Amino acid sequence: MKAARAKTPRRPALKKPSNPSLKDPVGVYCRVRPLSRPDQECCIEVINETTVQIHPPDGYRIFRNGEYRETQYSFKEVFGTLVVQKKLFDVVAKPLVEDLIRGKNGLLFTYGVTGSGKTHTMTGSPGDGGLLPRCLDMIFNSIGPFQAKRFVFKLDDKNGVDVQCEVDALLERQKRDAMPVPKTPSGKRQIDPEFADMINMQDHCKVEEVDEDNVYSVFVSYIEIYNNYIYDLLEETPFDAIKPKWNNCNTPVRNGDFIPPQSKILREDQNHNMYVTGCTEVEVKSTEEAFEVFWRGQKKRRIANTQLNRESSRSHSVFIIKLAQAPLDADGDNVLQEKEQITLSQLSLVDLAGSERTNRTKAEGNRLREAGNINQSLMTLRTCIEVLRENQMYGTNKMVPYRDSKLTHLFKNYFDGEGKVRMIVCVNPKAEDYEESLQVMRFAEMTQEVEVARPVDRPLCGLTPGRRFRNQAFREELSRKLEMRGGPINGEREEQSVSEMFLQNFPPLPSCELLDVNDDQTLPKLIEVLEKRHKLRQMLSEEFAKNVLAFKTMLQEFDSSVVSKENYIQGKLSEKEKTITGQKMELERLEKKIKTLEYKIEILEKTATIYEEDKRNLQQELESKSQKLQRQASDKRRLEARLQGMVAETTMKWEKECERRVAAKQLEMQNKLWVKDEKLKQLKAIVTEPKNEKPERPSRERDREKPVQRSVSPSPVPNAPPVRLRHRRSRSAGERWVDHKPPSNLPTETVMQPHVPHAITVAAASEKALAKCDKYMLTHQELASDGEIETKLIKGDVFKTRGGGQAVQFTEIETLKQESPTGRKRRSSPSNPDPAEDAAESEWTDVETRCSVAVEMRAGSALGPGYQHHAQPKRRKP
Repeated sequence: MKAARAKTPRRPALKKPSNPSLKDPVGVYCRVRPLSRPDQECCIEVINETTVQIHPPDGYRIFRNGEYRETQYSFKEVFGTLVVQKKLFDVVAKPLVEDLIRGKNGLLFTYGVTGSGKTHTMTGSPGDGGLLPRCLDMIFNSIGPFQAKRFVFKLDDKNGVDVQCEVDALLERQKRDAMPVPKTPSGKRQIDPEFADMINMQDHCKVEEVDEDNVYSVFVSYIEIYNNYIYDLLEETPFDAIKPKWNNCNTPVRNGDFIPPQSKILREDQNHNMYVTGCTEVEVKSTEEAFEVFWRGQKKRRIANTQLNRESSRSHSVFIIKLAQAPLDADGDNVLQEKEQITLSQLSLVDLAGSERTNRTKAEGNRLREAGNINQSLMTLRTCIEVLRENQMYGTNKMVPYRDSKLTHLFKNYFDGEGKVRMIVCVNPKAEDYEESLQVMRFAEMTQEVEVARPVDRPLCGLTPGRRFRNQAFREELSRKLEMRGGPINGEREEQSVSEMFLQNFPPLPSCELLDVNDDQTLPKLIEVLEKRHKLRQMLSEEFAKNVLAFKTMLQEFDSSVVSKENYIQGKLSEKEKTITGQKMELERLEKKIKTLEYKIEILEKTATIYEEDKRNLQQELESKSQKLQRQASDKRRLEARLQGMVAETTMKWEKECERRVAAKQLEMQNKLWVKDEKLKQLKAIVTEPKNEKPERPSRERDREKPVQRSVSPSPVPNAPPVRLRHRRSRSAGERWVDHKPPSNLPTETVMQPHVPHAITVAAASEKALAKCDKYMLTHQELASDGEIETKLIKGDVFKTRGGGQAVQFTEIETLKQESPTGRKRRSSPSNPDPAEDAAESEWTDVETRCSVAVEMRAGSALGPGYQHHAQPKRRKP
């Protein structure tokens, strides 16, 4: 019969779910082992059920800001030094066994430094079994009554399982029993006293809800990862665990008697699950048999004596429990021969080798090489966990380096969502392991942040539940009836009783011996008895014929009823088949529609991703251009403000300049107009006054030798009214002045002298004097072009500066000039003048001189002759 083959259950490839309930974090537990001696210093303290506190010992104390630093780490649950193996199993391993029986995978591994109690936690000790024997005991307690016979399930070499019929399984068992060294049946096997106490469980733990319509088979395998090579511990080869593969010279051992074991290869099956090819997998039927297989491999595991641990594990051991299960057929008698209905689940129990520091273990040679490989594989495990955590927390898509180590490569499916993952962190509280324990705690706390996808439940087979018990009840009833006298209880028993009655009433045969020839009684008696028997036989024949006829009638009626029922059932089945066909077509249509919609959704997601990327790019470009426009607008506003300031400043400057020029021009034109008016007035006065004696014109040389006291010229006409001189009101009235007269100035004997009331006269300008006054006047003397002294009064306003000092802004200049009346030249001077013309010329000269003097005096000025006033407009600061 062709064997059916099942696939290992695999979680379908799902996209990252948005619902966080589809993922479970890695369950991390902490177990603190007791101290070896009571006087040892302790650096780890259990705070509560979920928290431990680690503090540096006296030799490693770390001070921060003068305070003693203590660190706390939280786990799913913390087990103290007094915890028993039963409680640890109920919390950590029992849910994994329940998932195994329900068709889900699980991974449990112990992690910690060397000598922290990992192997004790996994294996246990005499009288107190660890997690591994308790898992086996719970499995067989749960599926014991429902186990299939040997070789009904047969594992292949591609991580799959085949199911065989009872005949093929029987032939396989007979073939195995005919081997030269047959195995002792499990019922007659003597338990090894070395581990008998480890598997003697009193609690009888089992899974409550087990599918009773399934049959189960358990397969176990045991491997170790040593120096990053995988070895089969159940392989029947000449193997010496103590003899090293390499000698002290680091060269291979050349010994013909020693054949080193061949390392195994990791491969990937059709469902992308990793498995060890060529690994020995043993079908076991009891806890004792399974643990005996484990113990046989445990003896081959590599251990060594180091400075920190007398029996230090030098390799990572992996004990794999595979559970194959398939449903019974509709009759509940045989295994269903359908490969789609077979489930293969797996529970891996891993005892990791402890991380260690070579400066403490004093390892050298092979031990040093082993320690390096152990630390390297554990470092790879830590790197994979870190990358997984980073990908999940930050949404990155970094490649997880599973292939860097055989350990991580073997269990990559669990972290990708093929089952539940749990880790037990074993720590030794002694002070010497403080630094190693600190690293272990950090790694364990980080591992809790990794989430693993929750495996899906296996599909239902669709058969009626309770098939097994109905079949058992039917067999029990059948055997009970067979034990009775057979046949139906009603009519057949009555017919049987009549036959027995007739057989009992048969006349006994008389003696058939003829002792005498003349004996005539024996034969007649014999003939009479035979005739009676013949009559009884005829009666029985007739009754048998009647019974046969009645039975035939009953059979015909039964056949007709069966045919009618078959026709009815066939009609119902055809209707159901049509309904099922319609539903299948509808399902196919919906599946196609789902695939189409998924494809459209995928396209839309890609399109949305592209649009979002374009949107982000456009937003970035828009933001950059907006910032650029803002900068340009701010630069433009700044430039406009600057230009407006420059325009305003230039406009104000030119306005002031135009005002100054206009004022100067107006003043110049007004002065010319005043000069013309004065000339006309003087000319009119000269013309109208009578001629007197001609005044004698003093010579210039005499004027230089002897200065003449100048005075205002008398009016030539006594009767003419004199010109009224108007006094100008100073704008500085009521203001304080600083009268700056340098020492180099010469005193003048002019009638008109500058006088400013309330003035502070100084020889040199000082800040103190300027601070007290509002106006400033500088008296400046210089020699004019005609040799006379010209005095200029330079006036200005005093301002306070921002720095606290004083500044002067000059506003106008007044000029005081002295001229000699005879110093003016004639207009025309012939070489030989005649006396008549000389008199007329003298008169004209006198008139011109007088007019000149009058011209120099501004109309309405009270300052006297020779004083000119040039006003300049006051400039203000922009």
